[in-house]
Amino acid sequence: MAEIVIRDLRKDFGGFNAVKASSFTIADGEFFMLLGPSGCGKTTTLRMIAGLEMPTSGEIWIDGEEVSRKPARQRDIAFVFQMFALYPHLNVRANIAYPLVSQGLGRAEVAARVAEAAAILGIEAMLERPVGGLSGGDRQRVALGRAIVRRPKAFMMDEPLGALDAEFRERMAGELRALHDRMGATTVYVTHDQLEAMQMGDRIVVMNHGVVEQFGTPQEIYDKPATLFVAEFIGSPPMNFLPFEGRVAAGGDRVRLGGADLAVPCQHEAAAGRLVFGVRPEHVTFDDAAPFRGRIEAVEYLGTTQIVTLSSAHGTIRARSAASLPARVGEAVGLRFAAPCVTLFDEATGRALRSALHGEGGAHG
Repeated sequence: MAEIVIRDLRKDFGGFNAVKASSFTIADGEFFMLLGPSGCGKTTTLRMIAGLEMPTSGEIWIDGEEVSRKPARQRDIAFVFQMFALYPHLNVRANIAYPLVSQGLGRAEVAARVAEAAAILGIEAMLERPVGGLSGGDRQRVALGRAIVRRPKAFMMDEPLGALDAEFRERMAGELRALHDRMGATTVYVTHDQLEAMQMGDRIVVMNHGVVEQFGTPQEIYDKPATLFVAEFIGSPPMNFLPFEGRVAAGGDRVRLGGADLAVPCQHEAAAGRLVFGVRPEHVTFDDAAPFRGRIEAVEYLGTTQIVTLSSAHGTIRARSAASLPARVGEAVGLRFAAPCVTLFDEATGRALRSALHGEGGAHG
């Protein structure tokens, strides 16, 4: 397996800049997610790593070798596509064996590697079956087998579950993660589904308009979003945003919002002007004594939990609470926000202000 290092990677298509000076490192054996909306540059980045697109500038290092100008066949990369790309006239065994046969390996070696890949994927019983009669999930397993059998330095996966229905997607996501854990393979996986990325990834790059917005573990990205875009894109429901005119001093830990003096994490930088108070739904609680007020507009029951939507002087707020908590539409309630979990953003730049988020102290505000 291999470490992959990306340095100042850029890709232009004519006058359109698809990827803008991206830099990050994918650790050896890591399950790494490239996440973002359609058109954000994630697939272009994956294709540059794989050698299917040449970068306009920047460097790509795989296993200590700079490969940005090398064609795909010289990078020892296996690619798994969304649409399976299987050969319909061949059976499962022949599809998995195809890359080895193309390399000229002997029959015994090919048979051994196909058997090994089939055992890893649990598809030994279907090796002689035609691929045309297989379910979507089984066809994706065959596509994975064809990648595994090569024993490459790294796997590139471009939304491999996108063509499956919801039930298959959830099951295959778990299988892919379990497969990765057994093999320890360096894997780069493209998806637009933030739940898929959070469920499967060791680390995530969040991209938007060709820019890397944030790079970190799923928990870091969820708990400590670096930008307004990340805070909104990650989480269901997304983070609450309450814009306000105000200021906060370096070392300050209070802001004035909706007529209430609210606690926030100790700020490491001063800011003034249009700011945004950000808080996740699970960090919003009801308290009649709280000075910040809201009115319940809707209640959505989700079994053991419920999403309560409220209106306030600074915008809509969603709270995630236990389903047993009474919540009546039209009722005015007081709201408290878990101060250690609050993020302040600069509205103009979209950037989160540096603070002691999840650091010492912090009472409810």
